[in-house]
Amino acid sequence: MEIIGVRFSKAGKIYHFSPGGEKFNADDKIIVETVRGLEMGTVVLDNREGSGPGADKPLKPVIRRASNDDISKAAYFKTKESATFKTALEKITEHNLDMKLVDVEYTFDGSKILFYFTAEGRVDFRELVRTLAGVFRTRIEFRQIGVRDEAKQMGGYGVCGRHLCCSSFLEEFHPVSVKMAKEQGLSLNPTKISGVCGRLMCCLQYEQETYEELWKVTPRAGSVVKTPDGNGVIADVSVLKGMVRVRFTDGDTVSFKSYNISELTVIKKAVVKDDAKDDVKGIKE
Repeated sequence: MEIIGVRFSKAGKIYHFSPGGEKFNADDKIIVETVRGLEMGTVVLDNREGSGPGADKPLKPVIRRASNDDISKAAYFKTKESATFKTALEKITEHNLDMKLVDVEYTFDGSKILFYFTAEGRVDFRELVRTLAGVFRTRIEFRQIGVRDEAKQMGGYGVCGRHLCCSSFLEEFHPVSVKMAKEQGLSLNPTKISGVCGRLMCCLQYEQETYEELWKVTPRAGSVVKTPDGNGVIADVSVLKGMVRVRFTDGDTVSFKSYNISELTVIKKAVVKDDAKDDVKGIKE
């Protein structure tokens, strides 16, 4: 089955559609039908044979290539979003609602306006919807999103000095845990491993698979090992280098020496706590 990949926003998820026998190239603008109605998307994966889970399911066809009028219409509604955002903020204040408006988006044909917001809990915005519907004379929909989604939509820069991964190329979020930071030998200071959203940085997940493989063959700190110079206890581990520093005790004398893990034989493994959260407070995953 032939498919194409389409995105509706930068760094958004790629959705598959049937090209209907027509040839499309990357960056082509097309009109398709989604659960939100008609939308204009950008082709990011040109015609190819579908493979993988779900590839045998029927896909919605491309309705047409976007015309100049389609592109102009989308641009027109885009220019209205700033003023709409400002008006919505005023109405939220008037209704005294505890919510933070993040973004406003018009659908392709302007038949609906979507408002994205964050809040600590549930918000009763039914009166607000009625007010905005009266102002804009169109359908209104409010969607509560999380702080990670807020960062993705707002954009910004990370501590690395680069554009946020979530707003640049991450199609969807993956689970991130304090355990990842601990296994990678990072500081468990919340300010060091949290992103602008206040949650653990997404990049902790990038190298986790490599660390998991290395830890399978690397003894932990506290393990008793046999070395070419006798038995000792591992004091420090450099998992990426495959090196450890071993502590030797001879009466009141303590000495240290570094070894490659290939030179060691583990006599007794160290006990590793499963829950890294016991070691740190104030970090939100």
